[in-house]
Amino acid sequence: MRSIEIPQPEERNWRYRAFEILPGALTWTILLLPVILGLINLRLTAYFVVAFLLVWFVRNLAVAFRSLQGFRQMDKHQKLDWAALNKDLENLSTRAPNAPKWHYRNIIRVKDHLEHNRVKPSEVYHAVIVASYKESRETIEPTLQAILHSHHDPQKIILIMAYEERGGPEIEILNQNLVKKYGPQFFYAETIKHPKDIPGEVIGKGGNITFAGHRLKKILEELKIEPRQVIVTTLDADNHPDKKYFGALTYTFCSTENPKHVSYQPIAMYLNNIWDAPAPMRVIATGNSFWSLVLSQRLHVLRNFSSHAQPMEALIDTDFWSVRTIVEDGHQFWRTYFRYDGNYQVFPIYLPIYQDAVFTGSYRQTLKAQFVQLQRWAWGASDVAYIADKGFFTPNHVPRRDLILKFLRHLEGHVSWSTMPIVLLSIALVPFFLNPDSYIANQLPQIASRLNTVAMSGILVTLFLSMRSLPPRPERYKRHRTLWMVVQWIYLPFTTILYNSTAAINAQTRLMLGKYISKFAYTEKAVKK
Repeated sequence: MRSIEIPQPEERNWRYRAFEILPGALTWTILLLPVILGLINLRLTAYFVVAFLLVWFVRNLAVAFRSLQGFRQMDKHQKLDWAALNKDLENLSTRAPNAPKWHYRNIIRVKDHLEHNRVKPSEVYHAVIVASYKESRETIEPTLQAILHSHHDPQKIILIMAYEERGGPEIEILNQNLVKKYGPQFFYAETIKHPKDIPGEVIGKGGNITFAGHRLKKILEELKIEPRQVIVTTLDADNHPDKKYFGALTYTFCSTENPKHVSYQPIAMYLNNIWDAPAPMRVIATGNSFWSLVLSQRLHVLRNFSSHAQPMEALIDTDFWSVRTIVEDGHQFWRTYFRYDGNYQVFPIYLPIYQDAVFTGSYRQTLKAQFVQLQRWAWGASDVAYIADKGFFTPNHVPRRDLILKFLRHLEGHVSWSTMPIVLLSIALVPFFLNPDSYIANQLPQIASRLNTVAMSGILVTLFLSMRSLPPRPERYKRHRTLWMVVQWIYLPFTTILYNSTAAINAQTRLMLGKYISKFAYTEKAVKK
């Protein structure tokens, strides 16, 4: 079988290294381009500036529209009776009250194409892998409670508590105690310790959940459960699934024509501790939440991220997750994509998995931890070289057009992440400083200001939706805390440039220089009582 593993650093040839250098090289070129063009040709610079601003203007309006669309979709799916919809799917009937139109279309499609070769909702088992390192009981226990309190039969859930040996004896005792307390309520529950310092592994979540995945495969054999009946959801220790998540996942899994070639992506909402986190972190967390909403509406760019679900059959085919990268979630998309020669998709689950905003208890440490988290996410730029290597230089049957489009979108996404905020801030001012007496140079800042003013409507949409999605205010905070939830948006330029852009530039520059991030930087999670 063709290898889908990332080559080890010493195995990477000049071609692989060239594509590792590509994202950072493009980023630095774009950042310097306004200055270079300004020194060569002012009129050409003006065209570049206006074109860049117009692209950003259109994108910002599109993001605002997609945010509204995604929020509306999520709200609708949270109100659906998924138990009734699954009952209809089980019996291939249409009796669920107030069912959406797509439900009737799904029933007809399943009857026509899947009736004799399908997994019924009653046959589905959910395996939930909860990964932990050094988290406290106050962080992990609410996650188990959220799983148990979901509107789904816990006797159809297999709980795997995957913890790290390097986390010390405390995390081992905690996981064992939690399984002892909550395990009997599930169909099956087990703790699995991931040994430290396994050769060939980076220090990260991928090794932990892959080790647990191999044990899960044996558990299913012992329980005589077929892998085709099992869908696996991976959760971090602070992830709280929506009460209807498992019902919606069951329905989508059972109504998918080829579920083995599909993974399922819920919406990451960083709201668990949003009232406690410092203001800059709240702005970043809210922005990340609504970007997740936006991506749920753009199926052509939707990828595995953070908590996601995948059929056990597909995980076995890919030998679970990669143990050689710190971004095992997004990378899993590309592993499966190349394993199945491009016959692979990600379907959205329009329900949230509630997660923590970055908060360590110390303001200074929180600021640092936020940067490290974003840098880790931005390390997804390392997949540019992987896609090129497996797609263009390794024999495969992936459709060329689809591969090229996906490669370019992935590359453009990471370059935009690193450059867009900084260029927007400075692009119209550079020609003015280089040519202060030029009429064109003096007009560009005014044009930019007008476009930015109109484009601010996108931020107002995010502000409105963020207030709508806030969990109830904890009693320990007075009413004026709500006012700060609005005022906090003055931090947006600061967080966008100092955190998002700088973290992405840092990751891409490290990749250019071959200074690989080989250790998953653990984000401490504090709980305010």
